[in-house]
Amino acid sequence: MKNVSARQRLKSEISQVMRSMDFVSEHPALGKRGREAERYAAIYQQLALAWEHLALQCRHWDGFKVKRGGARCCPICGLVKDGKESWLLLPRNRRKIIGQMIKPTSTEVFPNRKAATVLDDAIEFHGVKLHVEVANPSRSNLFHNHPITVAAHRTATLSEDGVECSVDEQMVRLRTIRRQPGTEPPFGAFAWELPRKTLKRFPVILEYDRRGRFVGLCIFRPGEERGRRETTNARRRRAQKF
Repeated sequence: MKNVSARQRLKSEISQVMRSMDFVSEHPALGKRGREAERYAAIYQQLALAWEHLALQCRHWDGFKVKRGGARCCPICGLVKDGKESWLLLPRNRRKIIGQMIKPTSTEVFPNRKAATVLDDAIEFHGVKLHVEVANPSRSNLFHNHPITVAAHRTATLSEDGVECSVDEQMVRLRTIRRQPGTEPPFGAFAWELPRKTLKRFPVILEYDRRGRFVGLCIFRPGEERGRRETTNARRRRAQKF
């Protein structure tokens, strides 16, 4: 019911603004030069801004319908389908939604990553960084001289305080130490491939159910960097005493 009421309210407000715009656009003063014409032109521009503000609230409940010329437009706000908005309007105290679930759109292999990109967007939300990338297959080079084909993918990466978690169709990757540019990539192995001496150094708890199925994991944050900061702060406090 909330969606229905929001739809009716927004539809009514946009209709009122559009009727006001029609009235102003047909005013005889606009056919002449002078301050009065400039005043009505400014009013028309302000009404257009009000229309744009209201259109940002539209969720296109009625879909997109074919208009004159073949364009598919929202019958409520007038937005052309697949049209790009310059601004976003988000509610403060309600669920915030930006965009829709987008996946690779083609099986064609594109010549480079830029041409294959379908979506590359990011947002910083209360200190947390979220990056979403969607791309079709593309050609690339491994170590600059080994041509390869990069598979189509959709990857969502969440980053906070040096911890990075990436999720795609095939893998969930969690990293607690950011790789520095120019350094070698980290090694990788299954848990059963590592010696017990090495496993004891990994602060990882594997979670499983009564049927022995893997359901998740818990990683304790490395305390080396935190301890180093605490030691540095302690040294500073001692230096201030003297």
